[in-house]
Amino acid sequence: MTDLPEYALEAIDLRKTYGGTKTTPPKEALKGVTLRIKRGSIFGLLGPNGAGKSTFINIFAGLVNKTSGTGVIWGRDIDKEPRDSRAAIGIVPQEINMDVFFTPYETLELMAGFYGVPKSERRSEEILAAVGLTDKRDAYVRQLSGGMKRRLLVAKALVHNPPILVLDEPTAGVDIELRRQLWEYVRELHAAGTTIVLTTHYLEEAQELCDEIAIVDHGEVVACEPKDALLKRMDTKSLVIDPVEPLAAVPKSLAGFEAEIRDGGSLAISYKFGQQSVAEIIEKYNESGARIADLRTEEPDLEDVFMSLTYQDKGDAA
Repeated sequence: MTDLPEYALEAIDLRKTYGGTKTTPPKEALKGVTLRIKRGSIFGLLGPNGAGKSTFINIFAGLVNKTSGTGVIWGRDIDKEPRDSRAAIGIVPQEINMDVFFTPYETLELMAGFYGVPKSERRSEEILAAVGLTDKRDAYVRQLSGGMKRRLLVAKALVHNPPILVLDEPTAGVDIELRRQLWEYVRELHAAGTTIVLTTHYLEEAQELCDEIAIVDHGEVVACEPKDALLKRMDTKSLVIDPVEPLAAVPKSLAGFEAEIRDGGSLAISYKFGQQSVAEIIEKYNESGARIADLRTEEPDLEDVFMSLTYQDKGDAA
């Protein structure tokens, strides 16, 4: 039995430069990206528009030729073993692109044939049930709603039972209920052993699902860490005080702190963990004579980390 690889995907010094024209210079979309995605993880790839996420994914999908560097899927080099390496990966693209005159069942059967899956080993009925499309088995794709079409995209990527599933903005443009359904299905796939790679603009999605996250900006990896470690990089917390009587202004006794009045008259004070203490803030607050009805602390979320890493130099660049 072949040993399973430690990494599901590996990119080593991956570079991609798109050729320029007479009026535009060449664009370097990837600038030596090195990432190793562990087998069995749910890995999030985040970044603003134009950061290089789609280029990275499309190189592994075989849709874009890299300029240089190495790509490895499930232990197989994408240049030396292109067919075997890409048989180990399923890609769910952003764009809904499929023949509208086929039924969902026909779509899956056709895709399985492209991958050379013998008829006796095809799981079209099982996959349709898993994505909640059994009742639409024989409807034309053109009759499906946008959310159903997106679920069918996921189904198409699963016909050859790949150990790696790449979801490129899977919930873009879908409603909250469908997003939650897709999240649940992603968790089920992961529990069954599938490695999930997720690109998303929804920071809530990455924070909810992923256990490791890379942030890409301007073609470079600016962070790649376990989610919890990434959140700890932001050491600023907030103490929120709900006063007995709503405040109209920040008490003068807190003049040395970064504080603001929130809707409803509560007070939020930002502080550096390890440099200032909650006890010190409360003592200063009590000096104002205002009474406390309740208080709580708030931790930074992934959006705070994302903004600090990808926009920290924008002011200098402007």
